[in-house]
Amino acid sequence: MIQAKFDLDESQFEFLNQFEQYGFRDESELVRMALTRLQQELQRDRLEESATLYAELYEEDEEVRSLTEAGLLK
Repeated sequence: MIQAKFDLDESQFEFLNQFEQYGFRDESELVRMALTRLQQELQRDRLEESATLYAELYEEDEEVRSLTEAGLLK
C-alpha cells in the first residue's frame, strides 16, 4: 500500500486513536474506511446534483421533452 503523511487537529487525532473501539484493526483501516465513505458520499451528491439539473432541463425545455418521448415510443 501507498503511505501518506498528513496533519490532524487534536480532536481528529483523538478519534483516530480510538480505532479499536470502532472495530478497526489499526488507524490505517479506519482512515481507509472513512475515505471510502467520503468518496461514495461525494459521488452520490454529484449524481443527485446531475439528476436535479437534468430534471430541471426536462421541465423547462419542450424540445427535450419531445425528443425524450419520441425516443421512448421507438
